[in-house]
Amino acid sequence: MIPEPRTIAAPKAMTFDRLLEKIRYEGAYPTRERAEDALNAVLGGLGAQITGEERVAFAAALPREAARVFTGEAPGIDPAPAARFVDDLAVRTGGTAATARWDAGTVLAAVATLMDPALVTRVIESLPPGYALLFGRAQLTTAARIQLGAAA
Repeated sequence: MIPEPRTIAAPKAMTFDRLLEKIRYEGAYPTRERAEDALNAVLGGLGAQITGEERVAFAAALPREAARVFTGEAPGIDPAPAARFVDDLAVRTGGTAATARWDAGTVLAAVATLMDPALVTRVIESLPPGYALLFGRAQLTTAARIQLGAAA
């Protein structure tokens, strides 16, 4: 006997509080406030790097409070290289390059789980090399992308 198909409910959108808790846990931050500081610094800086349709789609996938932080900075003409993004984050937060990398990686990997993987790929491809690692992904070279595309 063939079972009847069941409707699988789509997961509910993550609330801002749940996103902060995810960041706090995965980043091993001691408090919710520290996780929120990291989220605000990272998304505020990233908002200045992404333009066009990717910016709109990225903001739409975030909880409202996080989207406000992300869209609070006007995007620049050219996105900064990933290393400069991390260095600027360190300056803005008063931390080191290592803590800024940790904050960026923790926040962006958590945020990426909220989004369609194709959107995350489009965002990464719109940015200079190095951002993929901050989103918790491998940075593929052009040759590797071509080979993967041919294999599909």
